Amino acid sequence: MEKVLVSSCLLGNPVRYDGRSKLSGNAILARWHEQGRLVPICPEVAAGLPTPRAPAEIASRSGQGNPGDAVLAGHAGVMDRNGVDVTDVFLNAARFTVALAKRHGCRHAVLTDGSPSCGSSFVYDGSFSGVKLAGSGVTARALVGAGFTVWPESGIAALARRIG
Repeated sequence: MEKVLVSSCLLGNPVRYDGRSKLSGNAILARWHEQGRLVPICPEVAAGLPTPRAPAEIASRSGQGNPGDAVLAGHAGVMDRNGVDVTDVFLNAARFTVALAKRHGCRHAVLTDGSPSCGSSFVYDGSFSGVKLAGSGVTARALVGAGFTVWPESGIAALARRIG
């Protein structure tokens, strides 16, 4: 039975920046959880950030390509709402998550969209005004760079068809 890395908040764990979860309610994810197939992780908490914590966004400028890639390449950073640079924490979170996925033999990850760590189809633009940018977060891009396939929650059914 193939293991799947998953954002811990999707399983109902209150690890998001606001101290809440983002319980998925997806029947496939619930079944995989019952089967012991999931490897839950909140990259930000694993890297030492508290819950709750100030929201953070990738400080990305247009023309830098994928926001997560820009952070990994040192061309952008991650700032919290208070102006604190948390880039190093997000880079450590990405490294830890890739190592965890490898250790458990995962090939796929289901991550929470919008997060500066886990976003796989969009993140926020760094203005803390709710503006979305197409692209991925730091951990999502690190996983892709290491050969993993990253899926948003909306892609769980497609992932289930792929891995059985």
